[in-house]
Amino acid sequence: MADHLPPVGVEEEYFLVDASHRAVVAAASRVLPRLKPVVGDLVTGEASQYQVEGKTPPCGTLSELLHRLRRVRRAVAAAAADEGLRPVAAATPVLGMRAPIPLSTDPHYLAQVETFRSLYDTFAFCGLHVHVQVPDRDHAVLVSNHLRPWLPTLVALAANSPFWEERDSGYCSWRTLGAARWPVSGPPPYFSSAAHYDALAASLRVAGATHGERSLYWDVRPCAHLPTVEIRAMDVTTSVEEGAVLAILVRALVVQALERVRRGDPGPAVDDALLRAAYWRCARDGLTGHSLDPRTSRLVPTAHLVRQLLDYARPALAAHGDLRQVATVLRRLVTHGGGAERQRSAHARAGSLLDVVDDLADRTTAGLMPGAARVHRAPARTEPGPELGVLD
Repeated sequence: MADHLPPVGVEEEYFLVDASHRAVVAAASRVLPRLKPVVGDLVTGEASQYQVEGKTPPCGTLSELLHRLRRVRRAVAAAAADEGLRPVAAATPVLGMRAPIPLSTDPHYLAQVETFRSLYDTFAFCGLHVHVQVPDRDHAVLVSNHLRPWLPTLVALAANSPFWEERDSGYCSWRTLGAARWPVSGPPPYFSSAAHYDALAASLRVAGATHGERSLYWDVRPCAHLPTVEIRAMDVTTSVEEGAVLAILVRALVVQALERVRRGDPGPAVDDALLRAAYWRCARDGLTGHSLDPRTSRLVPTAHLVRQLLDYARPALAAHGDLRQVATVLRRLVTHGGGAERQRSAHARAGSLLDVVDDLADRTTAGLMPGAARVHRAPARTEPGPELGVLD
């Protein structure tokens, strides 16, 4: 926690797709052994055999985080290529998923099938999880209170899952809707202390709604095995730069929240129903149109919420030299759209989901692999989006 700049780490999940047919392939058990000698435990399995998960060690700066994420993606791409596959950083599979999904052999997931049953049939989602170091669990749950109002905006910024069951779902983040079906998921409750959190977690376990802390799928939670608060609301981003920038933005939100907690502020008690409605609206519309501000109950332009989020995080971003790069990426997302808009733009060019997968695969490893295909650079929207105003 030197100089009040806590380390940040990222977990991001990728689908494995056939390089020829572009469908997801149950190949994690073939790819992971190739990765073990290269990156060790920085790449592991996930719930389905369609996926692998890349991880970074704790990082102090944006440049370090980018370097670590690129190294992991490069290793995954090389191992996948040896099996005739490509990694795709999208939050839902575009082609080829069939229910029930082929589950991994991880005992954690296998032990839960009897309890959660058909919920696991379609549990094939890729997220961007951000860990930020905090002093203890009490700080973690109070930070969670402060982050709750910003979670819908993070959903909108990272929305990257418009396609489900080989058609457009009508949502920008179908992953958000799919994850909401689980008994413990989505925005966390408001907690008064770590003891309050632990008591509720224990009651949920007695009810059979969880199998321990790893299956508390709230979008902010104290990590069970690390001294961090974990933020899980965002879809995985196809752009490695956008993922790293959003992680640094989340760290700034945590730093600002920690300062308020130190001053005795337990966080705003945002209504649960309003927060879930705000989630739904941001998952549906992404960065376009209007969203519900859960603090005021008003419908406002989503760009307005992004601007407010940036203003909230500004002191921490400016103090550590991250403001300009974060603001530049947020302006680009608001103006040209994010992952969902890019996927739909790729589909609109010829009406082919094959093009969507190709574009996603190209962007996932853009600039990382020698001889990689050139990424399409057409903007997702032609009309200008709302401006973020003065950035610094």
